[in-house]
Amino acid sequence: MSYRIGLQFEDGLTRFINCRSGESVADAAYRQGVRTPIDCREGACGTCKCHIESGIFALGDYAEDALAPAEVAQGFGLTCQMRPQSDGVVAFQVESTVCQVAPSRLDVTVAELERLSSSTYRLRVQSPSLQTLFFLPGQYAHLHLPDGSGFRAYSFSSLCGPDHTIQFLIRNVPGGAMSTWLESKAQPGDALTLTAPYGAFYLRPVQRPVLMLAGGTGLGPFLAMLESMCKADVKAQFPVHLMLGVNTPNDLVGLHELNQFAEGLPHFTYEVCMLSPDGLAGVKQGYVTDHLDRERLHDGDVDLYLCGPPAMVDAVVTGLNAKCLKTRGFYHERFSAGH
Repeated sequence: MSYRIGLQFEDGLTRFINCRSGESVADAAYRQGVRTPIDCREGACGTCKCHIESGIFALGDYAEDALAPAEVAQGFGLTCQMRPQSDGVVAFQVESTVCQVAPSRLDVTVAELERLSSSTYRLRVQSPSLQTLFFLPGQYAHLHLPDGSGFRAYSFSSLCGPDHTIQFLIRNVPGGAMSTWLESKAQPGDALTLTAPYGAFYLRPVQRPVLMLAGGTGLGPFLAMLESMCKADVKAQFPVHLMLGVNTPNDLVGLHELNQFAEGLPHFTYEVCMLSPDGLAGVKQGYVTDHLDRERLHDGDVDLYLCGPPAMVDAVVTGLNAKCLKTRGFYHERFSAGH
């Protein structure tokens, strides 16, 4: 038996390894070309300390000088001693370059480009190699511009499908390099390169109510999270609620997928908040923050996920502080429209 372990680094890169039953995380990483920080291999120095983000691990033997009881209580472990008992994710307080880790680089083709509205595209890319790309739902990729002038970061808005495709929700930025290419040049079959996965924004094990706050195309990573929940062997027994904030009806996309998830996940609900609802039925007027209350926040006993532009993230943080509310988990991703 082996377990899939995600190794997460400070610069946002994640590398997945397979760890055999009874094998330490450090040994498995080394076997697969990842040189994690390590000195003694005996649990005595603490150099290979990491934080356990998810999963079950036997911590093994170690000296208190290397790993104090308080650190164990906070979820830390030593990779030279840790042996997984499930799939999981561990985080290192070093950058990936220190461990000689490079992102996966894949050549893909445009399978479909759909303009959902004047403000949003859905891009679907395809390649058999995508089946070898492991990422956590919520993470993002770098899509490289075809002319080699740079890249733009977009969250995966789906898991890899049986047709070897992955989707992205992309905001149309007038004059932006990627938007201009999508608008005027992109065709099915065109070649693209992506590097991935990146980001510390991803779905953790559902152990309490979940509240998702999405701003515009910040809906993308939540679609991947909800898809993963639908495919899970055991459905979450806690309520999962999503609040989608948009400016105008033109920005409102993804409702078909959200309705499908509402049918497939018995505890999932969603609502839309809009600055200018123009009489749309069932849509709340205003910002998402206008409708955040203790009931939706379960009096703080909730894991809060937030993905949106910087102003939205700052407003949510300010609003929580003003209400003196702290959540059990708070995970957020800021995005800016790149040019």
